[in-house]
Amino acid sequence: MSTAPESGPEAVPQPAARPEDLRAALARLAPSRLPEFDAERAAAVAQARAEVSPAPLHRLVSYWAVEVAHARNPERLSRLRDLEHRAQSADDADLPGVLSQIRAILLEVHAEAGFTRQGDNR
Repeated sequence: MSTAPESGPEAVPQPAARPEDLRAALARLAPSRLPEFDAERAAAVAQARAEVSPAPLHRLVSYWAVEVAHARNPERLSRLRDLEHRAQSADDADLPGVLSQIRAILLEVHAEAGFTRQGDNR
C-alpha cells in the first residue's frame, strides 16, 4: 500500500470493504453522502434478510468502496468526468484514446477499492 498524503482527501486511506469502515471514510471525505449511504445500507440489509442472501450487502460494499476511492481523489474524479464528457462528442479518431484514458482511471479506482479483474494486470 502506498503512503497516504498528510492532508487532503487522499490523507484518508482506502478503508476495508466493510460497511462501517466505508461509512467512517465517507464521514471524513463526503459527509453529505452519509444519508444516501445509510438509506442504501438499510435497504441492502432488508433485502439480504428477505432473500436470505449476502448478495445485496456485497453489492452495497462494492459500490461504496469505489465511491470512497473516487472521493479520496477528487482531481482524478474530475478528470474522469471530463473524459466522459469528451467521449460523448469525440470523433472516430479521438474516441479510442479517450476511452483508453477512461479505462485506465477506472482500473486504478477499482484496484484501490480492492477489486481487480482477471487479465487486468497492467
